[in-house]
Amino acid sequence: MKKKIKIGILGAGISGLSIGKLLTEDFEVELLDKSPVFGGIAKTKSIEGISYHKTGGHCFNSKYPDVLDFVFQHIMPSSEWHKVTRDAAIRFKDNEISYPIEFAVKQISSFDNELAINIVKDFLNAKDDGTYENLEDWFRKKFGNTLTEEYFLPYNRKIWNRDPKEMDPSWVKDKLPIPDVKSFFQSLIGVSEDKMPHSEFYYPNSNNQNTFIDNLASGLNIKQNVDVKSIYFNKDDNKWIVNGIYSYDKLISTLPLNELPTFISNCPKDVIHAAKKLKYNKVSTMLWETKPTKKTWTYLPDSNTIFHRYIHIGNFFAPKMNYTITETIGERSYEEMETYGKKDPFLIRPLDYHVSNHAYVVFDDNYKVNKEIIFDYLNSIGIYSIGRFGEWEYYNMDVCIKRAIDLKEEIFNNINI
Repeated sequence: MKKKIKIGILGAGISGLSIGKLLTEDFEVELLDKSPVFGGIAKTKSIEGISYHKTGGHCFNSKYPDVLDFVFQHIMPSSEWHKVTRDAAIRFKDNEISYPIEFAVKQISSFDNELAINIVKDFLNAKDDGTYENLEDWFRKKFGNTLTEEYFLPYNRKIWNRDPKEMDPSWVKDKLPIPDVKSFFQSLIGVSEDKMPHSEFYYPNSNNQNTFIDNLASGLNIKQNVDVKSIYFNKDDNKWIVNGIYSYDKLISTLPLNELPTFISNCPKDVIHAAKKLKYNKVSTMLWETKPTKKTWTYLPDSNTIFHRYIHIGNFFAPKMNYTITETIGERSYEEMETYGKKDPFLIRPLDYHVSNHAYVVFDDNYKVNKEIIFDYLNSIGIYSIGRFGEWEYYNMDVCIKRAIDLKEEIFNNINI
């Protein structure tokens, strides 16, 4: 009997678990993860019986039929999920308006009619020629100057911790609903709603995303508490050697792209230099018991608070519960998070606190060039790299799964099994 090809997967987050699940039937698969708990940034933590996301608010839906089929047919049936309707709000000039803001002009007119008029005039006069110098330019050409200056610039300075003039606009694809003139006018005379793929999403009936993650990991060979520090290719037996111990025929990485090259033996200096130029943000979060709300997210563009959004995790649950995650960019102390939280009477009691490491990639104006240098090298030596940080893209959970599905097909096409 022919021995199965052994594939090593570095990292057991959503991307690593997904590609591991997809390959395990036809290959010998082993996953290495530095954490004692698999799941990456999508895993939850339970406090007082409430399971919350320490980094972001991860939910599931997809526009990709193969992703839906993989999850519902092979990982966790649809009967074990409930559907949640996205109901997001923006706290804008001390008023709560609906998300997205470009469809909330009628609401804005109720407390600032002149601002609403200027938004309409500027939106209709915006000249979108399809070319954009930077993220600020993209906002101005899509939404006009007033919305850009009153909302998009202050909010994006807050969530990226840098000036939008220094950012590439490519991350916005499939992240923001972009109105046309017809839908914009519909919002003025009636109601236009967010029709993005995430306007409805699924959440496990257990009210814990770890239920899905555990199902995804079921049956996989995962070695935990393994911090990858060295990778080299042994030409004598054509094997990849990780940490001088683990041996593989093929290697897939989901490790952060800014770190991976530093682990590879004899990696060229220009590749390591490009990796060090990649930027990302940490995130600090705090779980709160709160007053009731019907919202699933609240966005906070104002500078009077360090928080940039509330994730109303309790409204992901069935039945709903009164719990919210406050999120801010960068490393903040417990005391600072608590102090700002207590300024908002909606937030009653802090339950837990967390500071992430890698949370969001930053799309500065050089990230594409640096990525190209790194991927040219990885492709030349035969290491696959996928996932949010493995590809240095702002991927949601479903896109991470989609990339794993696509990689499986690429591997099958390249390897004769």
